[in-house]
Amino acid sequence: MSETAETRGPVTRRRRTTITSTKQTKRQDAGEKAPPCSAKEKTADKVQKHASNNGNVEKEMGKSAQQQQQQLTNSPKKQRSAVEDINDRLRCHNLQESLLSSASGYSNYRGILNWCVVMLVLSNARLFLENIIKYGILVDPIQVVSLFLKDPYSWPAACLIIVSNVFILAALYTERRLAVGTISETTGMILHLFNLTSLLIFPSASILTVTSITPVGGVLSLGTYTVLFLKLYSYMDSNKWCREIRHAKAKRMTRSYSCPIVAQSNGSAINTNVSYPGNLTHRDMYYFIFAPTLCYQLNFPRSPRIRKRFLIRRLFEMLFLMQLLVGLIQQWMVPSVQNSMKPFQEMDFSRMVERLLKLAVPNHLIWLIFFYWFFHSSLNFVAELLQFGDREFYRDWWNSETVTYFWANWNIPVHKWCLRHFYKPMLRKGVNKFLAQTAVFLASAFFHEYLVSVPLKMFRLWAFMGMMAQVPLAWFVSRFLNGNYGNAAVWMSLIIGQPIAVLMYVHDYYVIHYGSTT
Repeated sequence: MSETAETRGPVTRRRRTTITSTKQTKRQDAGEKAPPCSAKEKTADKVQKHASNNGNVEKEMGKSAQQQQQQLTNSPKKQRSAVEDINDRLRCHNLQESLLSSASGYSNYRGILNWCVVMLVLSNARLFLENIIKYGILVDPIQVVSLFLKDPYSWPAACLIIVSNVFILAALYTERRLAVGTISETTGMILHLFNLTSLLIFPSASILTVTSITPVGGVLSLGTYTVLFLKLYSYMDSNKWCREIRHAKAKRMTRSYSCPIVAQSNGSAINTNVSYPGNLTHRDMYYFIFAPTLCYQLNFPRSPRIRKRFLIRRLFEMLFLMQLLVGLIQQWMVPSVQNSMKPFQEMDFSRMVERLLKLAVPNHLIWLIFFYWFFHSSLNFVAELLQFGDREFYRDWWNSETVTYFWANWNIPVHKWCLRHFYKPMLRKGVNKFLAQTAVFLASAFFHEYLVSVPLKMFRLWAFMGMMAQVPLAWFVSRFLNGNYGNAAVWMSLIIGQPIAVLMYVHDYYVIHYGSTT
């Protein structure tokens, strides 16, 4: 028979077997006995079983062949992995640097930074707990009010701040007269200088003569007048440059109004351009007075809208941090200063150093909180309220590797003013850079002493000498200390320098007003 016939034969027989098997099952279900199988059916079953057994054998042989081939192919890999495993056991050292070495290139010290923060929190928590156990709760909101007012019906500091509008309007009307040409440039300069000089003399004379002004009220008043002095000086210079450009028939300088004129449907403001002297208005002047900047210019950057959530966050920070500052000063700073008086009077050097180091921690912490409260929360709040776009009030002064970098980056509004109206004009006149920098530090030292000595009504020049000491310190750090050493020197000057000045002024103030018994 042919191959097709051989293959078809079992198939047909298998069908018959299936039929018979179904018949047998039916008969079994009905209770009948199955009829005896014929010889042909028995031979067909044997052939079928033999064929199925041959198929199973062939499948098992194929599987064994595949396993042998896989074993042959995997045997070199297993040999290589075994060799590598042995080599790994034998070799456990590589050419590498320690992580803390500078040559390793490792820079992820986040865990160490977190450890420092945890240690700082724990140490300050211990000091705070010790302070509470020793002195009890010293926070008193009523005492805070007495720092600003001696008499609740007399507000001399607030009245002094309100009077400052006279000097603002005097500067505006002088510029208007200069713009129309009714007075000469020389006359206008004399009027401006007289107005600026009066801004510094009038409040200081009032504080020294009016006994009802407290030291805190005096500091706020003098701070306001000092800011006005810097703003009006910049206002005078900028409008003078505008007149020079107008007289030279150069390109006209335009700028956006300081206040939004028309509100669009989406809430943004339409900025209309004006040219000099169109900027000499009350609205423009008072926008500049309240804006968080000391430099007047003819193109104020404006933000498109007021972000209410941002504004509320900054307001919450201002209120919370103000309460925290007052609590830390009353609870931590004041007792440390009071306990430092006796070692200073007795000139006990070892105890003086101990009190100085004890005062350094709360003083520095209060200074850091004040920095965040003023330069981030308060100035951003005012800028958001006025839609003032330039929010660069500080840079990364904490990374300062030189003293000059710190003073140029921790107070950007003052730095921009000094650079624009003091330092660069001196360079244009041919003054040496070192002399110009020294002059900037000299002016800063004057204002620091002005803001401290006049409200305290005593002149000791500690703040002035502290600022002037920054000049040799800046030279020494830039010359001999670099990188992390320079940064450490800057931090040391901040942490140790300020408590020294605080103790000096407080000691002299207590001695003058309360006698040596304190």
